[in-house]
Amino acid sequence: MIKYLDLQKINASFEPALSDALLRVSRSGWYLHGEATARFEQEFADFCGTAHCIGTGNGLDALTLIFLAYRELGVMNAGDEVIVPANTYIATILSILHAGLKPVLCEPLPETCNIDVIHAETLITQRTRAILPVHLYGRLADMQGVYDLAARYGLKIVEDAAQAHGAIYDKVLPGKEKQLLRAGNLSDAAAFSFYPAKNLGALGDGGAITTHDTSLAAIVRFIANYGSTEKYVHLYQGINSRLDELQAAVLSVKLPRLDKDNVRRREIAQLYKENIHWKYPKLQCTVSTEDIKESNVFHIFPVFSPRRDELQHYLTAHNIHSQIHYPIPPHRQKALIQEYGMQQLPITEHIHNEELSLPISPLLTNEEVGQVIDCINSFV
Repeated sequence: MIKYLDLQKINASFEPALSDALLRVSRSGWYLHGEATARFEQEFADFCGTAHCIGTGNGLDALTLIFLAYRELGVMNAGDEVIVPANTYIATILSILHAGLKPVLCEPLPETCNIDVIHAETLITQRTRAILPVHLYGRLADMQGVYDLAARYGLKIVEDAAQAHGAIYDKVLPGKEKQLLRAGNLSDAAAFSFYPAKNLGALGDGGAITTHDTSLAAIVRFIANYGSTEKYVHLYQGINSRLDELQAAVLSVKLPRLDKDNVRRREIAQLYKENIHWKYPKLQCTVSTEDIKESNVFHIFPVFSPRRDELQHYLTAHNIHSQIHYPIPPHRQKALIQEYGMQQLPITEHIHNEELSLPISPLLTNEEVGQVIDCINSFV
């Protein structure tokens, strides 16, 4: 079986450093708010190029905390609107709702599956306070377009970078000239997830916020620790969302190899793009050859087909595991259907009906990639 993602194999490739790091934390007797977390926060801030990094319990909390902090700072109020891609994992939308704000769903561009900035402008009202681009599948959104839109209407930009660890923007953004711009440093604040399957994954849940905003960073830290500014002193109605020492230690071991692993993901994407028989009309790809660059870290390699389910079954029958990201769009989920189910979002629904993710682990061999390609070509 060629697994979609062999986490056991990936984690084994970091040994013995991984076990040594876990053992150090275990023996230290300090498991929260300790040296391992502080070290990783500094390392990840330096990696992203931001002034601050705050570890959180998971990626959903990271996004939610940003919006809660903006509410405490008076930048946003209950019921204010945030424009968000309709084509995303439901957590992106839940974060806005959990902060007492209103998600406004925006269709994606069919060519990229990321937010359509032109459509987003038609959704702006007097209550719009932010735009939330998602770097879906590991591909950076049109941040130049997002910047221009935010500047025209005075909006905050919040990145959902949960799938884009290490992605590098290749254009110049206002006020950030001559900088190496990575995901997490393309906005007012950004949220990451370190779910085990991510390009930078922990051994359990974990997340982080990156920002240059010192006031926002301070409020986020307080809210994430029960709203406490010092022990037993609570100025805010906070939550409990902290990156623990064990996960931070794991992430510090893995971070130095992230860029190398992302290079390998792009190599695999190149092999798929060059060798799969895309000429068949029943199989499509939103990745062009010029897209295979540092602005896409290929957390996922998506293909699209109206025969998606047949293709997945065919791959499985030939011992190749694939996944669907995602089978049901957020506005069709029972949790959101009462408010959003009547919306007509045909591009989003088309993507969710046809998307299939091929194996793209950085530890895949060229021989294994070749088996995937041959199997797809024999199907089409």
